Amino acid sequence: QVQLVESGGGSVQPGDSLRLSCAASGRTRSGATMAWFRQAPGQERLLLAYISWDSKDTFHADSVKGRFVISRDNARNAVYLQMNNLQFEDTAVYVCALTFGTRIRSAPGYPFWGQGTQVTVSS
Repeated sequence: QVQLVESGGGSVQPGDSLRLSCAASGRTRSGATMAWFRQAPGQERLLLAYISWDSKDTFHADSVKGRFVISRDNARNAVYLQMNNLQFEDTAVYVCALTFGTRIRSAPGYPFWGQGTQVTVSS
């Protein structure tokens, strides 16, 4: 099994930045793609970004492109999401996920999930 633990969420104002972290442990191995999803109340879980094992293949959803950047540090078994210029609509629970597949953009393709970290943007 793989365990994922997110951190870095919080309450911020519009225009602020946050950096989310996700630490992986357990049966991690090379080749894993890691991703960030978010889920707002009453809405489905949406993919924000994914990054391949070697960081050469990344994807960012149009809704966050230019504001959010995914990165990873394999030596620390960690993935990060730098979020800039946060807006009210970014309020959600942000969840880290892991798959041993490639270029997967849908939630069912990720068998391992963290518990999530809340991000609230308010004035």
